[in-house]
Amino acid sequence: MHWAADKTHITLEIIRRGTQTKGFEVLPRRWVVERTFAWIFKNRRLVRDYEQLTAVAETLIIIAASATLLRRWS
Repeated sequence: MHWAADKTHITLEIIRRGTQTKGFEVLPRRWVVERTFAWIFKNRRLVRDYEQLTAVAETLIIIAASATLLRRWS
């Protein structure tokens, strides 16, 4: 959590389930993260982990996210 704040200047909030909760519980704003992952993984190359270098995978994720933003912006 401190790593994210130091490197990206983003405040990260971890939402945990209640201790007494059994079964399904709606967690706040989780759908935003899942939707973003779905948009990124629409690119076929990112569906499987084919890359041997993490730098290549990171670059492909940035490209996919940028393409998604451009597509939604126009």
